Amino acid sequence: MREVFQQELREVQDRLVEISTLVASSIENATRAFNESNVSLAEAVIADDDQIDTAAAELDELAINILARQQPVARDLRIVVSALRISASLERMGDMAEHIAQLARYRFPDKVVPKSLRPTFAEMGALDVQIAKKLVELLKTEDLKIAEDIRNEDDKIDALHLSVFDKVLGETWKGAAVDTVDATLASRYHERFADHAVSIAKKVQYLATGDWIPTDS
Repeated sequence: MREVFQQELREVQDRLVEISTLVASSIENATRAFNESNVSLAEAVIADDDQIDTAAAELDELAINILARQQPVARDLRIVVSALRISASLERMGDMAEHIAQLARYRFPDKVVPKSLRPTFAEMGALDVQIAKKLVELLKTEDLKIAEDIRNEDDKIDALHLSVFDKVLGETWKGAAVDTVDATLASRYHERFADHAVSIAKKVQYLATGDWIPTDS
């Protein structure tokens, strides 16, 4: 029975890696669609989000089943409970990628944001992709150095997010109302994607050490 239980725990962790890999592909394609105004790629991201949702739901079902049957304790319990929370964050990251792709589809054939903001969004997108790929490795390895790297990359995205608000609220902003709305939403989606990754990094640190990192740290 113990061997079966350990196999189930490994399956939980393997599924988290699989979902995070789907999310990494989604944000890479979404940011490319956004920056290149690639409507076919945007539509592929939107269609593929169901795959992330289904995988997350199936993982949740497995984790709940393990809790009910095995009544795990200590680190085993942390693995299962953390998996439920990480799954929810990964699903939301998929949603953020989908929202970015939706903006690209809505504005096609035009670019979503004015030329003056495109370098900022290109940088934000690249950082989100880096974070997503690091998240895959973090879930594979539980290497806490990667968790710290994710937090540092998130700080860069937060700064870029604030710079977008400074730009659209500044006196020199010439964009139309729709440009302001699109830029604000797009920046928020990029920023929230990274925030969810940081949330997962904290949960992985808790899983590895048993120590929780306060939200404001």
